[in-house]
Amino acid sequence: MTIKVTLYTRNRCPLCDKGKKVVLELKEEWNFDYEELDIDESDELTEKYGLMIPVVEIDGEEVQYGQIDKFVINEALTLKKGSF
Repeated sequence: MTIKVTLYTRNRCPLCDKGKKVVLELKEEWNFDYEELDIDESDELTEKYGLMIPVVEIDGEEVQYGQIDKFVINEALTLKKGSF
């Protein structure tokens, strides 16, 4: 079973750029599906994540937001993999 990582982001967001870099670095180490969603394209997502972005979700579960830390995401991926 493949893990799915979703990054909620928006344009002109330095934290989002840093978060994307972390997630893409981890994608090189892990075999997961990656999706990036711009919250500005959906009123629902803007309302939900407007002040939190970037947000990293793994298989639908919010793992981290704001300052994205590679160690935290790596740990969450390790736990997720262990649950298969």
